[in-house]
Amino acid sequence: LTIERGTDPQNQVYVRRADDLPPADHVTQGWTELIGDFKNQFSTIGNEGKTFFFATDLDASTKRVVSMDIDQPGREHLTEVVPAEKSTLEGVSILSKHIITQYLQDVLPRVRVFDLAGKLVREVKLPGLGAASGFGGDEDDKETFYAFSSYNTPTVIYRYDVLSGESQVVHRPNVKFDADKYAVEQVFYNSKDGTRVPMMLAYRKDLPRDKPHPTLLYGYGGYSISLPPHFSPDYIVWMEMGGVVAVANLRGGGEYGEQWHQDGKILKKQNVFDDFIAAAEWLIAKGRTSPEMLAINGGSNGGLLVGAVEVQRPELFGACIPEVGVMDMLRFHQFTAGQFWRTEYGSADDPDQFTALYAYSPYHNIKDGTRYPATMILTADTDDRVVPMHSFKFAAALQRAQADTAPIILRVETRAGHGGGTPVTKRIDEAADRWAFLVKNLKMDVPVRNENEN
Repeated sequence: LTIERGTDPQNQVYVRRADDLPPADHVTQGWTELIGDFKNQFSTIGNEGKTFFFATDLDASTKRVVSMDIDQPGREHLTEVVPAEKSTLEGVSILSKHIITQYLQDVLPRVRVFDLAGKLVREVKLPGLGAASGFGGDEDDKETFYAFSSYNTPTVIYRYDVLSGESQVVHRPNVKFDADKYAVEQVFYNSKDGTRVPMMLAYRKDLPRDKPHPTLLYGYGGYSISLPPHFSPDYIVWMEMGGVVAVANLRGGGEYGEQWHQDGKILKKQNVFDDFIAAAEWLIAKGRTSPEMLAINGGSNGGLLVGAVEVQRPELFGACIPEVGVMDMLRFHQFTAGQFWRTEYGSADDPDQFTALYAYSPYHNIKDGTRYPATMILTADTDDRVVPMHSFKFAAALQRAQADTAPIILRVETRAGHGGGTPVTKRIDEAADRWAFLVKNLKMDVPVRNENEN
């Protein structure tokens, strides 16, 4: 049993035998406390008898694997099994007495296999520059499965033999595009305070490198969520039209462990925006794009990111698309799930946190008479996560303040929520509107396709 508070990953851990059921009116009895505070994250991996294995950030911001004899509970009785590395430990499983660890090394996956004593058995060879996920199963399984994908590689499913270390393709999708025509590249740049930040780029190989191109810069930067490479049909359409995809791995995410997350939350949230602004400046300085050809996009916490950066540096962008964003940072905690975000953003009820929130709150930092870039704000009428009022207020304030002819429009999806479970037809309509908006406002020269083309 794990218990968490808010959206922070730190948790308590309790254990009880499955066959040791208490009376119905005393369901809280019989639990043994293993970890009783909320100072660190402990994710249960599995057990070998009474020896339980955990992934934890205790004394390791990038996480490590430890074990505990449940007859001797408490963090003082933990034994280190797999030490922490510079790479962030993203996932762990135990299969056939093997510990399979999944690391994120500069946003790219690295998978290693250990025995239960922590001795390295092998590294798993992956197909290329992309993301890998999976490697789960029951503890006595001799095989497991994983998925590999990238910006130019649709998700391929592999079977992995735990004992031999061999991988075999199980399913490769038939997608009508030529992956060899696209390149995936990783670059690094320095943020405002000198922090080194990674960014992935994807584009058509035939794009000339001596001139700027329309570029979509995406980011999130929060809740310890990492952004490894992934396949997106939307991005393929954008790249087919000559656009460049850029995904910045900002502080606030989990790419470099819990410290990377902590450096982008509450009083340090401005670091996230500085990282995103620095990504835009790098793309422009390197001649990859220009302000007139640069668009930014993000959703939810990423919508907050786009809104904050747009009002801080409007001259940097040709278009902005914030989706279901948190735009009023002084009142977010008063609506639906907003109360649970205080562990990430802080609260306006706290004087020091109020000052920080007010300094970057997108809605409160819109200035009359400013030339803002073309903006399409996306929300949904029944979003109960980030209520539509955030987008409504932000759109109205931007429209009132706009000193340019660039459009400020609000797109409201009906009978939809925060994004999860949205039907494919609505997702296609939204993508079509997004690309049409960018083609027009970035003044892209896109050839008309024959309607008989696939």
